[in-house]
Amino acid sequence: MKKSSTITTTTSMPTSPTLSAQTLSASKMSLSSSRSGSGSGSISGSVRSSCQSHGPIRPGSGCVDAIKAKREEIEIDTILEKAKFYTSVCLGTTAILSVFTFLFLIPFVVDPAISTIIADYDPVPVTCVVIDHIYAEGIKNCSWSSCREGCTSSLTKCHQLFVNYTRIPFSEWERNPRDLERVNWDVSYTKFLINSEGCGYPPTTNCSVFARQYGFSHIGEPFPCYYSRAYPEVVIGRYSWENNLYHLVLSLIIPNVLFAISIGVLSYWYCPCCEKACNKSSRVYAEKFPTKEDKLLCHSDEDDEMEY
Repeated sequence: MKKSSTITTTTSMPTSPTLSAQTLSASKMSLSSSRSGSGSGSISGSVRSSCQSHGPIRPGSGCVDAIKAKREEIEIDTILEKAKFYTSVCLGTTAILSVFTFLFLIPFVVDPAISTIIADYDPVPVTCVVIDHIYAEGIKNCSWSSCREGCTSSLTKCHQLFVNYTRIPFSEWERNPRDLERVNWDVSYTKFLINSEGCGYPPTTNCSVFARQYGFSHIGEPFPCYYSRAYPEVVIGRYSWENNLYHLVLSLIIPNVLFAISIGVLSYWYCPCCEKACNKSSRVYAEKFPTKEDKLLCHSDEDDEMEY
């Protein structure tokens, strides 16, 4: 009796390794199926498994066509995802550049244009005469300048022009010249600037040309100028209401519109709140599961093959 008991115990031991092997194989199959389902072929794999549950897949059946259609959809989705990625990079770059461009335009375009609007220059040029021209060198001697190349550069050399002006339009002065000694000047010995800021950048601003045009040998010659109705002591040589407004509108609209469009598209694509607000449907953008129509198509094909 003792021998038989030992035999039975030894024969019952090998059953456990077989069970563990089966469990290991089942776990490996579940891991492989989960990995394959998470990849690019998850849709075709789900359709294939749903069709294989009712029988083997045969050529010419509807399941094969469904798998091919799903693969084509996967390829299209991959191309769309790549296009979306590159478009997102371009939009992000555009948004960043728009911010830096707008910050750059504020001191060079926006602020001067706004100050020009506040000064309220008379659009009709009046008559001016340069009465004094001072050329100075050194930072102490150049407290201001009629023309400066570079609005942020330090003044080491400067041209200082002083003018008298009368509100008689220059067109009327040309038709009927007056004697300069008998003219009643509205403002005398005031600073004369090339523009509202008194500075600019080449090639539009050249201080040497400006000084030769109005100073030196041209002192005492009448020329057209523009005075500020808000600050009568401010006189400039260049002014255009249309150009000033044109540059102001462009500098405000273009960077802000590009930034708003870029951020709006990126928010719509990647912000969950925006996507839920815009898309009220319960289906997500890329649903990687077989639809009811695909399952019914596979089931009907298998039923027809079984009857045949």
